[in-house]
Amino acid sequence: MAVVTRNELLLVLVGGVFVAEALSVMIQVGFYKKTGKRVFKMAPIHHHFELLGWPESKVVVRFWIIAVILALLALSTFKIR
Repeated sequence: MAVVTRNELLLVLVGGVFVAEALSVMIQVGFYKKTGKRVFKMAPIHHHFELLGWPESKVVVRFWIIAVILALLALSTFKIR
């Protein structure tokens, strides 16, 4: 829908959870190569939360909630003609 309406930037918003996961890996690798230290305990970011003590089900439900909010936010930006 975003491509058809020429709002490709909305794909980043709709896939915000996936973008955050990918960015966490890129940040971790880049920072580690540059400094030898880690930003997160483990990348992708969902493993970082699990190492902080969050149960996997809690991480998954939180990511679902974030994904739904981002999808609704993206849908609310469409203008109906």
